[in-house]
Amino acid sequence: PALFMENARKGSIVSRANSIGSTSASSVPNTDDEDSDYHQEPYKESYKDQRRRAHTQAEQKRRDAIKKGYNDLQAIVPTCEQQDFSISSQKLSKAIVLQKTIDYIQFLHKEKKKQEEEVSTLRKDVMALKIMKVNYEQIVKAHQDNPNEGKNQVSDEVKFNVFQGIMDSLFQSFNASVSVTSFQELSACVFSWIEEQCKPQTLRDVVIRVLHKVKSQLY
Repeated sequence: PALFMENARKGSIVSRANSIGSTSASSVPNTDDEDSDYHQEPYKESYKDQRRRAHTQAEQKRRDAIKKGYNDLQAIVPTCEQQDFSISSQKLSKAIVLQKTIDYIQFLHKEKKKQEEEVSTLRKDVMALKIMKVNYEQIVKAHQDNPNEGKNQVSDEVKFNVFQGIMDSLFQSFNASVSVTSFQELSACVFSWIEEQCKPQTLRDVVIRVLHKVKSQLY
């Protein structure tokens, strides 16, 4: 009986130990899962680092491009050059560079428009000169075809008399119509006189009247 009791006590101790061991084992996390998570974590961090590094590089490229653009503007736009040597060490702000660039572009547009107007005027002058050239060529050709025509031309005195008669007639109407009290009144009267007294029909009548007068004096 003593041996039986001893064996029963030992069996009870072993059973309790197995029970405690199984309970402790069940409370411990799975080491295989921990190992799996431990190996995956560096991969996630590396991927995040790669994205962060790519974003940083892209942002740096963008800033470098903007900086280069501002540097190019300062090199191209003459007004961005420092004029005051006392502040030559100070860098122009981006707002000042942009404003000076806008002002310079507006200046170039005005200059371009002015040059286009000058070119248009020169083209008109060239056209007028071409017309005068053609007229003079026709006059020279007419003299060459009729060499005796010059003998029947009127004298310079007769030409002067015709010119004087026309100018005298115009001056009389001008003096009677135009007031010189003030520049404003002079301008208004001049335009009115031109519209009334310098019509083609009126000038034609003046010239015909002067020619008849000169002709009666000659013959």
